[in-house]
Amino acid sequence: QVHLVESGGGSVQAGGSLRLSCATSGLTFRNYCTGWFRQAPGKEREGVAAVYAGGTMTYYADSVKGRFTISRDNAKNTLYLQMDSLKSEDTAIYYCAADDLCGGRWYRSADYYYRGQGTQVTVSS
Repeated sequence: QVHLVESGGGSVQAGGSLRLSCATSGLTFRNYCTGWFRQAPGKEREGVAAVYAGGTMTYYADSVKGRFTISRDNAKNTLYLQMDSLKSEDTAIYYCAADDLCGGRWYRSADYYYRGQGTQVTVSS
């Protein structure tokens, strides 16, 4: 059975940093494309960043470019999201996702078969 478990969320002041982790099990992680998504209250889920199976192709939403860094450790079956210079508008529940079919629409949550339960990130101004 496949599990994706996020951790590392919390409350931080604007300008601060957090590092999210997504521990996976039950899948051959190195073969999967992975991404981070977030959903704020009253808003649709949006793609934040993605890193494909080879680890060299990364994608970011314009709103987080230069502030967030996605990475993965295939030996630990874990996906990461380093979030720096956090803003109040980054407040949301953050989810990780994985799929073994890496299409061009990295930003579409529905294109990822496996998803975690989410971790709350709250940024106060």
